[in-house]
Amino acid sequence: MSRFNNLEFGDDAEKESASQPLVKDELYYQQEAQTEFESGNFERALRSYAKVLEHNPQNPVAWTGQVRMLIELGEFREAKLWADKALEQLPHEPELLAAKAVALARIGDIKNALAFSDAAMEERGDTSYVWLARGDVLLAAKRRQARFCIEQAVSRARGWFVHWLASRIYYYYSKFSLALQMAQQGLAFDVSRSALWLQMGYCQVALGLTEIAAESFEQVRQLDPNNREIAEALLESAQVGRVTRFFRSLRRIVRL
Repeated sequence: MSRFNNLEFGDDAEKESASQPLVKDELYYQQEAQTEFESGNFERALRSYAKVLEHNPQNPVAWTGQVRMLIELGEFREAKLWADKALEQLPHEPELLAAKAVALARIGDIKNALAFSDAAMEERGDTSYVWLARGDVLLAAKRRQARFCIEQAVSRARGWFVHWLASRIYYYYSKFSLALQMAQQGLAFDVSRSALWLQMGYCQVALGLTEIAAESFEQVRQLDPNNREIAEALLESAQVGRVTRFFRSLRRIVRL
C-alpha cells in the first residue's frame, strides 16, 4: 500500500489562456489518468488517479481507476485491499464493486467474486465496465455466459477502447482467437492506437502468427517509438518465429 502515500475561442482568448499557468486540479489529473490508461501506461495512470483523490477523496472514478490499474498490473491482492478501502467510503458504487469482483476472481475466490459481481449489477450497474467485469469473473468461473457479457459491454460503448479492454481480458484467460478478434474490431474504429496494435501483436504471437505479429509490432514502433514493451515484444516474436521455422524445416526433412 506504500505506493499510494505519494500517491470555441478567438485568437486573443487563446493567447491569454497560453499566458496563464496550467491549473493542475481534479479534472486535469483525471483526464491525465484516462490518457495514460488508454496508452497502456498503467503505473502512470495509477499515480494520476492518486492525484485526483488528493483533490477529491470522494471521486468514484479515481477510486475505481486505482483498483483497475492494479488489476492491469497483475497486483490482484493489492487491488482487493484497495477496493475494500474504497468501498468503506462508496459502498454502493457499481463499478467499484465490479472491480473488486475481478480482483477476487483473479486470486481464485470465485464464490465471492460472483457475489460482488451480482451486487454491482443490482446497483444499477448497467455500464460497459460492469459487464466487462462480469465477463471477466465468468471466464474465471468457466461459465459459458462470459462471452455474452463481454458482447453486452461492447454494445454499450462502441469504440476502440472497450474492444481493447475486452481483448486484454480474453488474452489473460488464454482465449487468444477471441482476443485477436476484439483487437481487430477495435482497430476498425481507430488505427492510430498503438496499444491496440501491441495487443494484436501479442495475440498473433500466441496463435503462432509470428510474421504478421512482426508487422503489428512495426506499426507500434511507428506510432509510439518510446513504448518500452516493443523491444521485448519484437524479441519474443523473433524467438517464436525461429522455433516455428525450425519445426517447419524438420517436417520437410521428415517428409523427404
